[in-house]
Amino acid sequence: MTAPVYTAANFATALQGLMPTGRVWPRDADAIQSQVLAGVAAIYEYNSDRAQNLIVDAFPSTTVELLSEWESTLGLPDPCAGTAPTLQQRRNQVVARFTNSGGQSAAYYINFALNLGYTVTVKNYAPFRCGQSRAGDPVGGVEWFYTWAINAPLNTVTRFRAGQSSAGESLATWNNAVLECELSTVAPAHTYLLFQYS
Repeated sequence: MTAPVYTAANFATALQGLMPTGRVWPRDADAIQSQVLAGVAAIYEYNSDRAQNLIVDAFPSTTVELLSEWESTLGLPDPCAGTAPTLQQRRNQVVARFTNSGGQSAAYYINFALNLGYTVTVKNYAPFRCGQSRAGDPVGGVEWFYTWAINAPLNTVTRFRAGQSSAGESLATWNNAVLECELSTVAPAHTYLLFQYS
């Protein structure tokens, strides 16, 4: 069910209905009282429209006006997004941090990157072990137990999208800076995170 949408005329009629009756309270369209109520009704229409928008704006993935509120709540903006992030990048960071429930599995990091707008895979490493490793696998030492890699496209392209981007933004941006910065932040401290691009 959608919320009702009221116009200034609806509010003016309602306000006229609240006025007392009598010769002192004229209802003619050209009366001063009617003109004042029409002016007040425009403010009610504006506030009603903003309240309708609040329903959409309250969610991180569709927010525009409350984006700065979401960012300050989640410790954003930070250096990860650079000096002039797009609206889409800012929203993606908010969604990724808001939905971040923590974890250390490959699926967790893949989903976290997807919320940021990146499609990745995760590769775990281990030192070479006879009978378990294949020819061509790196030999490595004990540190390979704590090494893992994010595989991503060389340049992830974020295209301008109507409804998701705002006027004045580039038609496309391509980089992996936010991916590297955010994943480095949530990676376990005892591990070595590598980024591999293809």
